[in-house]
Amino acid sequence: MRDAFAAIRVHLGTFRLLEEKMPPKIIDRFGWCTWDAFYLTVEPVGVWHGIKTLTENGVPPKFLIIDDGWQSVNMDHEDPFRDSKDLIGLGSQMLCRLYRFQENEKFAKYQAGTMLKQNAPQFDQEKHDKMFKEMIELEKTKKALKEANEDDYISLPEGNVIEYLREEDGVERGGLKALISDLKKQFTNLEDVYVWHALCGAWGGVRPGTTHLKTEITRAKMADGLEKTMYDLAVVMVEKGGIGLVDPKQAEDLYEAMHSYLADAGVTGVKVDVIHTLEYVCEDHGGRVELAKAYYDGLTKSLRKNFNGSGLIASMEQCNDFFFLATNQISMGRVGDDFWFEDPNGDPMGVYWLQGVHMVHCSYNSLWQGQFIQPDWDMFQSDHLCAEFHAGSRAICGGPVYVRDKVGRHNFDLLRKLVLPDGTILRCQHYALPTRDCLFENPLFDGTTLLKLWNLNKFGGVIGIFNCQGAGWYPEENKCKAYPECYKKMSGFVSPNDVEWEQKDFTAQFRKNELFAVYLHKAGNLHLMKGCDKMDITLQPSSFEIFTISPVYEFSENARFAAIGLENMFNSGGAVESLEQKLDGKSVGFVIKIKGAGKFLACSSIEPLQVMLNNESIKFEWTSDGLLKFEVPWTGGELSDATILISI
Repeated sequence: MRDAFAAIRVHLGTFRLLEEKMPPKIIDRFGWCTWDAFYLTVEPVGVWHGIKTLTENGVPPKFLIIDDGWQSVNMDHEDPFRDSKDLIGLGSQMLCRLYRFQENEKFAKYQAGTMLKQNAPQFDQEKHDKMFKEMIELEKTKKALKEANEDDYISLPEGNVIEYLREEDGVERGGLKALISDLKKQFTNLEDVYVWHALCGAWGGVRPGTTHLKTEITRAKMADGLEKTMYDLAVVMVEKGGIGLVDPKQAEDLYEAMHSYLADAGVTGVKVDVIHTLEYVCEDHGGRVELAKAYYDGLTKSLRKNFNGSGLIASMEQCNDFFFLATNQISMGRVGDDFWFEDPNGDPMGVYWLQGVHMVHCSYNSLWQGQFIQPDWDMFQSDHLCAEFHAGSRAICGGPVYVRDKVGRHNFDLLRKLVLPDGTILRCQHYALPTRDCLFENPLFDGTTLLKLWNLNKFGGVIGIFNCQGAGWYPEENKCKAYPECYKKMSGFVSPNDVEWEQKDFTAQFRKNELFAVYLHKAGNLHLMKGCDKMDITLQPSSFEIFTISPVYEFSENARFAAIGLENMFNSGGAVESLEQKLDGKSVGFVIKIKGAGKFLACSSIEPLQVMLNNESIKFEWTSDGLLKFEVPWTGGELSDATILISI
């Protein structure tokens, strides 16, 4: 596939391959997104406490995504220069248009130092959720009365905006810029702040007459073929309201106006959503190719100027015009649907089977999308019923790890298997892909296939095996539903040869390795296997296992050694940053640089003479089956130097 896309790239000249571009800094970091905590009611106090809770519990976010809800938007029936007060029910924002490029009033009224004070506003997620639910119920009542042609809705209270800031008289507003500055001052691990926006500005584009840009409300029409795909509220609402489309000749001005302001405020990147909508409004602009070229050219120029050429996550971008016309600069994008914590269609078992659907979509889509962009597997909730299932896949996906937890509702024990104390992660060196024997099988509802994903670390490989069976596409209903007859335990096998060692030059040599040490993370046991050996495994529904596969170094007839990694991390092998052998007469020293902290595992057929860590001799455990363990303390983010001395 790589060769084929390389040929297309030369022929078209409109995109670059992933390997030619610089990924965003967030690729090997942990982050938090505001979406599930607030939805459209996001505001500064809640954002602050979200970062605070995670940081105080030892999993500090390196990046923050302020999702939808921060922009200055309103609907066509509202005052064109004031924030909407009708942003309550999900979907309401999809009729909104941008009326200014600066943040909305909730964020604009933030005053520098407010959250640094001892009497700073507090945040209670339960109270916030209660107010939000009451607002939704009020809106439902209004809607029902209107539809029944009853006038009683007029006497009901107006929509409200949830906010906790109180402006001090005589103190200048600091807005988003002051908030970001205070966040970085207080939480020193936080380095990147991204914000959400739609490709056309907001969901409904830009409101005509409110900015310096030439804008027209353009009817959105879905192509006939798309009507046969899954129902999507976003598409329905965009079709209903149309898009305030900025003249393509001013697309560059649109992005420069938005992004230059954000960059000055300290924003380091953007999550650009609703990318697929250009196709719906292209008829009067020379077709989707010409319209897409204008918009993506403007976006690319702004990305280079304002966000270091890489600070962008593409979302809802699964369309050909994006891949072939937008990826000259953009280097990261979502490869699946949203993480759904429950079935929007009401199946109570959806809380389980939807998670397998997400993993299968992300992994198989990466075969295609990974040629252009770094696959992003989206966020998940660390306190979800299937959180561990998701965490296992994110640990080996090769991209960033981020969550969309509500404030204070976290599984910290789980997060610590993914995140180091400085907010970095043990990232794989490739992006996760299905193993060859899975490529033409159906790991969702054939009743037999387990999903196997391979990836590479610097000195080994990793296989994640997941039981995703139990759901799939119902063509007669155009949606995913449960296949309950497939939601059962399944059996399969794992082999060191499942790893595509040749995909990186530094691991290609391992294809010739005769022996591998294979560590099962959840089972906690170690096995020696030849490359062609197969290990059988049976998994319950919505469960998984991670196999760390490390090449064994044989330096005499009975002397063997392999570095596994950190036992306490899902991607154990990601902790091995370098590995060297030093022969000295009748002994050999294995010098290992280790990232992270916890119990380090290795396989040694002979009990070591000594283990040195950071120039000090330390205690270690060794058992006759060859399992070697020693503790590695946290060193503030610096790599630890270990030397394991073995007699030969």
